[in-house]
Amino acid sequence: MKKYKINMITLLDLEYPQKLRHIYDAPVILYYKGNKDLLHNKNIIAMIGCRQCSQYGKEIAIKFSYELAKNKINIISGMAKGIDSYSHIGCMKAGGKTIAVLGNGLDQIYPKENIKLYNNIIEKQGLIVSEYVIGTRPNKLNFPARNRIISGLSNSIIVVEARKKSGTLNTVDFALEQGKDVFVIPRKCYKSKF
Repeated sequence: MKKYKINMITLLDLEYPQKLRHIYDAPVILYYKGNKDLLHNKNIIAMIGCRQCSQYGKEIAIKFSYELAKNKINIISGMAKGIDSYSHIGCMKAGGKTIAVLGNGLDQIYPKENIKLYNNIIEKQGLIVSEYVIGTRPNKLNFPARNRIISGLSNSIIVVEARKKSGTLNTVDFALEQGKDVFVIPRKCYKSKF
């Protein structure tokens, strides 16, 4: 953990985020890298969507996260390929701070193509979080569990694009369980490029 500059907070610590204390199966330990103060921010919106997104989905994710970040709202997502990545990017373009919740240890960057994004999040005073100990490799079973943290830390969720059976809909289920508002972007409501 020292090597990778990773810290941790436990459920017993006073600085553990209040928003997570009350969710089902609250993570006992949160490993984090970056600006831990973001865990307590009151203005966090989750932006989620599919990995294989359309050009329209990409533009919407960047545009909405950019506009929200300009209005002092932090964006949280899962740093997956597609909508998650574009949501983080749009937020940082506006000078905002973004939170990435991973389904693996913080020493494992997944997908590999997001190494630059991972480093940019830290450099721009964002935060990367996981409940998984270092050395934990990406596993498809970890991602649905990670989604409860994305939803738990957010005030509400924006779904940009989703497939019928997807992690996106899994996150929506968690959000509804947790009493969060869920917003959905209509298809093709935005024409101009950003």
